[in-house]
Amino acid sequence: MLIFAAMINRFLQLFKGKKELSDDSMKKFLIAGLGNIGAEYVHTRHNIGFKVLDYFADKEGLNFASLRYGSVAEYSYKGRKFILLKPNTYMNLSGKALKYWCEKENIPLENVLVITDDLNLPFGTIRIRPKGSNGGHNGLKSIQETLGTDAYPRFRFGISGEFKKGQQVNYVLGEWDASETEKLPERLELSREIIKSFGTGGLQNTMTTYNGK
Repeated sequence: MLIFAAMINRFLQLFKGKKELSDDSMKKFLIAGLGNIGAEYVHTRHNIGFKVLDYFADKEGLNFASLRYGSVAEYSYKGRKFILLKPNTYMNLSGKALKYWCEKENIPLENVLVITDDLNLPFGTIRIRPKGSNGGHNGLKSIQETLGTDAYPRFRFGISGEFKKGQQVNYVLGEWDASETEKLPERLELSREIIKSFGTGGLQNTMTTYNGK
């Protein structure tokens, strides 16, 4: 009987340990802002993912550290831990960085938020989705191919598609114009709210509150 009781107790301890690990992982979030490294890309439309995270870090007093596959900062808020990731793999290999940090930090895909630019949305328009196609975006394409799924939350930031035929690359890799630059701070502040909402209120509530704004 003593041996049996000891076995039951050991089983309960193991079960509790696994539950605690699961609970901890559910409180961690990976926020991946997509972009390209290099000074020539800093102010380009394609780098809005980096810009959102840089703004967030500046407002929250965070510092990025150069680690494997990217620049990383950590932020704690209301019992949640946010890992902010700016991949250094260039856009076309974003999936490599995302997969590595998900596995390293034991973060489930439902707790990942990928921030990217979207040509199909008017400037500054927000669209948050739990999954979807890559829409021809090389960063999302890399993530989907690497993870083998398109079922991960993404936060699309509209950059509009006001360019002449054949000028898409120049437009996407071009810098914000004067009007966009003037409006960006308000949109970046909204983006900071969205990141916090995603971690504390959940995806569905965040979609309901911010989509279309």
